[in-house]
Amino acid sequence: MKVNDRVFVVTGGGNGIGREVVLALLAKGAKVAAVDISEDGLGGTAELAGAGDRLSTHAVSITDRDAVLALPEQVTAAHGRVDGLINVAGIIHDFKPVAELGFDDLERVMAVNFWGTVNTTKAFLPVLEARPESALVNVASMGALVPFPGQSAYGASKAAVKLFTEGLIAEHQGVGLKVSIVFPGGIDTGIADNSGVDLPSGGDVDMEKAKANLTSPQDAAAQIVGAVESGTPRVTIGKDAKMIDRLGRLMPSRAISLIAKKMQSLLS
Repeated sequence: MKVNDRVFVVTGGGNGIGREVVLALLAKGAKVAAVDISEDGLGGTAELAGAGDRLSTHAVSITDRDAVLALPEQVTAAHGRVDGLINVAGIIHDFKPVAELGFDDLERVMAVNFWGTVNTTKAFLPVLEARPESALVNVASMGALVPFPGQSAYGASKAAVKLFTEGLIAEHQGVGLKVSIVFPGGIDTGIADNSGVDLPSGGDVDMEKAKANLTSPQDAAAQIVGAVESGTPRVTIGKDAKMIDRLGRLMPSRAISLIAKKMQSLLS
């Protein structure tokens, strides 16, 4: 699918990977409706883009179903149609075992990561299915492939996104709508700050080394846009995500114990 002159909706467009996806699409000649809960974040994206009327911004919480269901009409009014939806918005929770998380923590991360994705997908699916060619990309996480202690609810929410999207892939074989699921590894974004979470201080983990191995949000965005262009149904981003993917497939039980040992110091 060619990106030039197509219209895309991008959630999480006010920061991080979502912002870079917006900028990458605009750079390729697309029109974009950027969706984010933060008006300030969207303003920053618009300032960086300098794209004029090719960019519209929509300050909406994807957990607000009524507001999300109103988006297709708003985006169509701004750009004439919708050719693609890219769901990037997501949050993490505090690095704590499940026993130390409140029900409100569990519900919040599920509401944003899973139900937010469901809300936008359901809102735009009829529009996308009516187009002769269209794209739907949902961003999960390498945390959906194997469990990461301290982020169990986050992983569960992204695993739900994984299976939800794989179901959509199965339901849209041989039609104009191409559905993709993306599994980023560690990306150098401000997801902790945007989630209202303090990162653990490190324990036995060399945090500087870990940060140096992160994928840039620009690189992640380029691969997500590449999935739109190629129609690739499954994308893993970063050496860490690729390794976790292989480990989880080949040695699922071993993967659990290895990652649990690695994460233990962060939870101490």
